[in-house]
Amino acid sequence: MQLRPGRPEEAEALTALALRSKAHWGYDEAFMAACRDELTVHPGDTAGGRTAVAEEDGRVLGFTTLSGEPPGGALAMMFVEPDAIGRGLGRLLFEHTMTQARRLGFVRLTIDADPNAEPFYTAMGAVRIGTTPSGSVQDRELPLLAVALT
Repeated sequence: MQLRPGRPEEAEALTALALRSKAHWGYDEAFMAACRDELTVHPGDTAGGRTAVAEEDGRVLGFTTLSGEPPGGALAMMFVEPDAIGRGLGRLLFEHTMTQARRLGFVRLTIDADPNAEPFYTAMGAVRIGTTPSGSVQDRELPLLAVALT
């Protein structure tokens, strides 16, 4: 398993991975269509080492994106290929992204978590601090989590 920075030309492939990963939770087509814009990775999202990609034997298995400006930011995206879930890849990506965030000067990150992913994030040390409105689905609330990096 190799972790490396994301590349602008991978934006479309990372978007497709994000959509497959989100769909893993059993969301219907209408829900997935509503999430498409929010789950789209743009080429510029990979700038400045803010996207980490996990690759094995030339296959991208997951990625994260970091947003904001120090001292506060967000773990904006974190997705793993459905057939790779449970292999420790999420932990590897999460820990790598926290280390990178510290290096960049972040002291706290928030996470707008999918409800299905909240147990993973809390196991990684994130704390629920409230809820936040979904950026995709009207009247849907998401767990709002925070990770202290100091």
